[in-house]
Formats: sequence, C-alpha cells, structure tokens
Amino acid sequence: MQETEDVRMHVVVVTGMSGSGKSVVMDVLEDIGYYCIDNLPPQLMGKFVDICRESENHLQKLAIAADLRSGDMFTDAYRTLLDMERQPDLDVKILYIEAEDEVIIKRYKETRRKHPLDERFGGCLHNAIAYEREQLLRVKGIADYYVETSYFSASQLKEQIREIFLDNSSDSMSIKVTSFGFKYGVSTESDLVFDVRCLPNPYYIPELRHHTGCEKCVQDYVMSFEQSQTLMEKLKDLLDFLIPLYIQEGKSRLVIAFGCTGGKHRSITFTELIGDYLISKGMHVVKQHRDIGKDRS
Repeated sequence: MQETEDVRMHVVVVTGMSGSGKSVVMDVLEDIGYYCIDNLPPQLMGKFVDICRESENHLQKLAIAADLRSGDMFTDAYRTLLDMERQPDLDVKILYIEAEDEVIIKRYKETRRKHPLDERFGGCLHNAIAYEREQLLRVKGIADYYVETSYFSASQLKEQIREIFLDNSSDSMSIKVTSFGFKYGVSTESDLVFDVRCLPNPYYIPELRHHTGCEKCVQDYVMSFEQSQTLMEKLKDLLDFLIPLYIQEGKSRLVIAFGCTGGKHRSITFTELIGDYLISKGMHVVKQHRDIGKDRS
C-alpha cells in the first residue's frame, strides 16, 4: 500500500526564557529550510500561518519565535497554540528553551544586553527572570520538545536542534544517549538518568586517567568488573521494556543520560555501549558526550 504524502504545513513555535538561546535555535531552523519570523505577537501567529498558506511559494515549514517581550499580548499564546494544534492541515510542534537563572544572568552580563522586561522591573534581572519563568509555565506544560541550554555551547545547541528537526519525518523514535559529569551539573534535559559512579573509576589508574570511555582501554577496564557487566545487562533489559512503551505513547524523542564524576570514563563507556546496543536493535540513535572536552586534571 502506497503511503499518503504528508501535505500538512509544519510549524515550529520556539519559546522559552529570554537569554536561553532562542536566536541560535532560529538560525539553525533557517539553515535547515524553515521560513523563520522572530518576535511575532502570539495573537498574530494564526494570521501569519494563514498568509503563508495562501502564498504563491506554498511554504511548508515555518518557525515562529514568541516570548514575553510582546508584553501582555503573550497571555494569548496558550490559547492560540492550542487552536493551531487542532487544525488538521497543520503539524504544530512547540520547542521550549530554558536555562538556569544564574546562567541567564551571566549571559546578559557578558553580552551587555537588556532583558526584555528590564524596564518593567527597574533593572532587577532576578525579578524579571522570576516573572518570566512563572508566566511561561502553561506554555512549557504543552511543549513537545524541551531543551535546557545551561551547559551547552552554541555548537552543541545547534547540534541538538538539528538532531530534533532533521529527523521529524522518521516514523521511529529518535534516541539521544549522552554522558555527563556530575561535577559540572546534572543533565536536566534527560528523560532517563543513570548514575554510574557506583562502578570502579579509571581516573585512579594512572595509565587510563587521560584517556576517555571512547577508547577501548577504558571500556575494557570498566567492563572487566562483574558489577559493570550485571548493570549493563539490567539496563538493556530495562530499555528493551521501556522504549516500546514510549513509542506506543507517541513519544518522538527520548534522551538517556549516564553520569559519572567527571564525565570522561564510566559515563562515556556506558553511553557508547548502550548506544551501540540500541543501534544494533535498529533504532535511530545519536551519541553525545557533553563534558568530554572539559579539564581532565
């Protein structure tokens, strides 16, 4: 039976905290073929989509950035988004971007730019961020994708957005398996987080200290212990059970994270081996090592 061509207009609404990286996201979406418009008042989103429907160019991929800089008009965003999602000829996805308060503050200080709510709160950045976060809660609750950018470089964020939206046409769930170091902060974007600090640490083996879990010597050491092998088998069993359930519930993307102390040895080993295991099962998998380039001293 021949598959029916998807003629729906694909609309990505990018929203979230100011200073979290929405401009970077919009740049990536433009690069991969989306027609992008920034700072559009929420109540105009539906009208803009209608205009694009009727355009001679027959635009099929739109990206709209909307945030609180539109002021009180943003209160219409929640209702507008729900209305758009109900339209059968639209495939609407909401991408919510955020970062920790202190990270956002640091970014504003480094760029010397004003927060959109700066004047409203008399220059108090903490109050502006707190208000913005509260106002965005309803929209965050209906988001299809959530990206936490506190520990991402611009290039890592770009890679993440490409992973999400370049694979939207795939029927299979996209799985990201990532490693991180607890000393640099927990991976808050993840759906499943596994702490492998319970395993022997190659860091204390002088000849392994400056290698990573991407290398066979480290993997062989980590997996030489019975507890590591047992944990690996139990993780495979757990994922074999969970992943079909996520797919059944319509989840399009799953993020699995492994954390160790510094994010160099044990977490990378498990990310590599579990990633390879899922690939061998025919799943679409991307592996990422968040802290592999951090100081190894």
